Amino acid sequence: MGAKDAYTDGTYQGQERAAQLYSDIDLFFGPKTGTNDINKVTDFTAVKRSVRNLVLTNFYEKPFHPEIGSGVRDILFEPMTPITAYVLTMKIEEVIENFEPRARLVGVTATPNLDNNAYNVSIEFYVVNAPTELVNMEVLLERLR
Repeated sequence: MGAKDAYTDGTYQGQERAAQLYSDIDLFFGPKTGTNDINKVTDFTAVKRSVRNLVLTNFYEKPFHPEIGSGVRDILFEPMTPITAYVLTMKIEEVIENFEPRARLVGVTATPNLDNNAYNVSIEFYVVNAPTELVNMEVLLERLR
């Protein structure tokens, strides 16, 4: 097979492509050992951090993309009822399904923690490259003021 032109190579959707490695920069900005570079997180860690960041992002918080956000912080100031927990669950499911193509969502459960005035949120998903390993992520959502 000869050299491909740029258009054909960029739009190729064949089956011989290997599984893609997902990688993001480490938002804790930890230095790489031996160099002055920033660490890179890959696969499950990258997708988990992306999901967590999406859940904690408000609308209009991301420059030039006002549509990206979950609106979870607004719900945290509502009274703790089962209906509020359900709305919280729906908002989290919506933001993950719309803006994280690397995660295939299985389910989200939000249980009110009345003693701490917070919600324990459990998010279960599969990473698209590894569909056999279920990722269970726990997030504690609480209001700060």
